Amino acid sequence: MTDYQRIAAALTYASTHFQAQPNLEEMAAQAHWSPFHFQRKFQEWAGVSPKKFLQFLSLDHAKQRLRQHASVAEAADEAGLSGTSRLHDLFVTLEAMTPGEYRHGGAALVIDYSFGHSPFGPYLVASTAKGICKLVFVEEEAQALAELRQEWPNATFTASENAVHGQVARFFARDFSPTDRLHLHLKGTAFQLKIWESLLRIPEGELRTYSQLAAAAENGAAVRAAGTAIGANPVGYLIPCHRVIRQTGEFGQYRWGAQRKAALLGWEAARTEQPQPAW
Repeated sequence: MTDYQRIAAALTYASTHFQAQPNLEEMAAQAHWSPFHFQRKFQEWAGVSPKKFLQFLSLDHAKQRLRQHASVAEAADEAGLSGTSRLHDLFVTLEAMTPGEYRHGGAALVIDYSFGHSPFGPYLVASTAKGICKLVFVEEEAQALAELRQEWPNATFTASENAVHGQVARFFARDFSPTDRLHLHLKGTAFQLKIWESLLRIPEGELRTYSQLAAAAENGAAVRAAGTAIGANPVGYLIPCHRVIRQTGEFGQYRWGAQRKAALLGWEAARTEQPQPAW
């Protein structure tokens, strides 16, 4: 059982019992660690105490974030990936597949793939010569690879950890430099690409609703379609679909599990605030 799995189990318990405000001993029991060891490992993993982390997982925090966003000028929101955003000086560009690549199942594409480990579990990353075409959290490597091959039945696949994959590893470790650039090479409809581009503009520690994402894609009435496009996001975490929640403030579902979504949101929110020493 990895550290992430132990801590995720504690987070799952906390997210379903937050109204009772579970104490350190109760959370540590879910991770099968002593309270002292849990406190230390949690601080290492999240950068804040368990108690501080719990605050960010509450629905009140989600609603507060939405209220904060409502008061922010539109110009600041459109600033996108600069300043205090989640990517800091890391620049992400999104390029669509050509119609031929899309239609012919990647017949002319060479796709490199490799598996890596993140604070949120193992992942598969795949890339073409133009950029990342897939990044997904995985439970079974063989199944994830089979799904990748099914998406691109005519492509040539190579098991190779190239420089782009190394950038992804550094991103998860928060060890990227201001000179790093990540390029995405994705297939999708025009609407899907607009939604994914809108997701890239959500700064770390902030949230959006499905209706806000639809409006950002210049189609405010297409809330359900926006949800479908978000669910089809082929590049997990880098395109932060986990930052979209329901209008009520509930976190909602996530392609790679509600438990992982809660962990991602809490991890990011905690790192955008000043850590507090108290448990």
